[in-house]
Amino acid sequence: MDRSKLYRRFRTLLIANRGEIACRVIRTARAMGLRTVAVYSEADRDAMHVALADEAVLLGPARARDSYLNVERLIEAARKTGAEAVHPGYGFLSENAEFAQACFDAGLVFVGPTAAMMTAMGSKSGSKALMEKAGVPLVPGYHGEAQDEATLAKAAEKVGFPVLVKASAGGGGRGMRIVRSAAELGPAIVSAKREAKAAFGDDRMLIEKYVDNPRHIEVQVIGDSHGNLLSLFERECTLQRRHQKVIEEAPSPTLNPAQRETVCAAARKAAGAVNYVGAGTIEFVSDGKDVFFIEMNTRLQVEHPVTELITGVDLVEWQLRVAFGEALPLKQDEIRLNGHAIEARVYAENPTKNFMPSVGKISTWRLPAETGGLRIDAGYREGDAVSPYYDAMLAKMIAWAPTRDVAIERLNRGLEDSDVRGIVTNIPFLSALITHPKVRANAIDTGFIERELAVLTSAAPAPGELELCAAVAAIVNDERKTAQNSPWHTFGWMPVGRRQRGFSFRVGHGPEHKITLNYGSGPSTLVIGERELAFAVVPKDGGFDLTLDGVKSQVAAVIDGHELYLRTRNGRFDLHWVDPFGGETEEQAGADKIAAPLPGTVVAVLAEEGASLEKGAPILTLEVMKMEQTLRAPYAGVLKSIKCKVGDIVQEGVELAVVEASGE
Repeated sequence: MDRSKLYRRFRTLLIANRGEIACRVIRTARAMGLRTVAVYSEADRDAMHVALADEAVLLGPARARDSYLNVERLIEAARKTGAEAVHPGYGFLSENAEFAQACFDAGLVFVGPTAAMMTAMGSKSGSKALMEKAGVPLVPGYHGEAQDEATLAKAAEKVGFPVLVKASAGGGGRGMRIVRSAAELGPAIVSAKREAKAAFGDDRMLIEKYVDNPRHIEVQVIGDSHGNLLSLFERECTLQRRHQKVIEEAPSPTLNPAQRETVCAAARKAAGAVNYVGAGTIEFVSDGKDVFFIEMNTRLQVEHPVTELITGVDLVEWQLRVAFGEALPLKQDEIRLNGHAIEARVYAENPTKNFMPSVGKISTWRLPAETGGLRIDAGYREGDAVSPYYDAMLAKMIAWAPTRDVAIERLNRGLEDSDVRGIVTNIPFLSALITHPKVRANAIDTGFIERELAVLTSAAPAPGELELCAAVAAIVNDERKTAQNSPWHTFGWMPVGRRQRGFSFRVGHGPEHKITLNYGSGPSTLVIGERELAFAVVPKDGGFDLTLDGVKSQVAAVIDGHELYLRTRNGRFDLHWVDPFGGETEEQAGADKIAAPLPGTVVAVLAEEGASLEKGAPILTLEVMKMEQTLRAPYAGVLKSIKCKVGDIVQEGVELAVVEASGE
């Protein structure tokens, strides 16, 4: 193959992706003087990456298969705009050999490995065979071509339960199931194949021995077209949920220097088996003693910023320079490890409701400034809409410091200073996770989050004196903004006398908390029970300074009708301001309603009408934000009706099935 067709200098780059990774690539490309082209679906017309690029091309409807996964439309977008190169980002077609080959055939530079390298290493099955031949240690398992259920079942029996059923073309935990018995295997294979086909267009599976209490360690590698291949140290990605990474850090706090060199050398050996060119990641699983190769990701990883912060290397810039045909600018012994970096993935999801994705318009987007070792890679802004069609990641927050402890503190402070409203996010969960004593002590494994879920998602504390006073101050402060020419603008002003105003708040559907505001000719006070507190409010961006009996506190506040969000030194609080004139018309959806939690597609019906069901029995499965959600019977009873069929696209709140409780 003519190398000049593979790697050559270009001026216009098309980014075949969306969200934060598209924004990330655009920023580096523009800094290098390149012209950038974004692509978008109908759901992403007003997205941040579209606004950042020099040009943008509409690919098609919202569903990924009709837009971001449509190879022909991507190639045509490059032709229309004069793009000479394509950066695939991660996810979507980033590890699709057919897409890489289509770019080459169209005369485009693909910023990544060749189709042949991708085929060899991007397939988990193929890469295992290659690594076995190269002498890289593997997890015991099956990675053959035969994909019938009998072959997979026989392989699982030979390996021994528990096993991991895993999509050969997968990533991000999609198409992956832990199976602990033979009885669970068949349904797990069917479900994993369906999810893998939807996410990657490839439903081939492999079987691996599941390593109990495992750690996930990966090594960043990059190679050029001149035969240079480097490793840029390792990352610890053990904190996962459903095989999806949540927190990543570099270097690994688990490895000593000798172990670090061993695993990095193994990674270079693995990538060298195909003379790898481009950025990639060699992933390993450790049982605490040995390290086993599990797969290679032939692309940039979500967590690449932690590597950039400890090495000072811009990996996207290096990707582009390799695509230009240049040699890597450093040798292996010139790459230095400096300090510690840790990253948290901010998602639009509700941890207290089984991490259900959250969709809607972002009404408030306040993230701290990128100073003092803090970096934020975001793909959304205030006013943007989070749709149900794509991955729910909003941004990544990364902190660097000389030591791991200080990096954790910086990251936690960044999370605590972040306010995103209009949708539900996992920010409080991330803060609870990184400050957990066992996380600080690195006493974790990949099952840690599931075991500690109750602690990590525990209910917020009840509002105290500070929060109730802050709630009143937030309302009064908001009212002052719309009364600039009123005497009320001078807080509590009256010509003579004193007046009272009562407030009542509650958390969810809990008890009401009452507080009284006294205002008039003298100092304003707040009364809670028997206590009367002098207070003062000084407005500031995003909130106010609240002084209670001489103690000043910073308060962040967001008001949406009668819903108040507050952040004080005691944490985050969501309060409902009870309408003082009545008229509360809140309607609570019953817990027994089997309805779509979000817009999605029905991919499986798992029970028949008339069937007797135990509580928790699966009824049907939806595909929501590229992940499967199984709806279950809320109680024991009879399935009276199913109001949908496989393939139906259903909207949020639509009732999908009816269960009649036993005895009714």
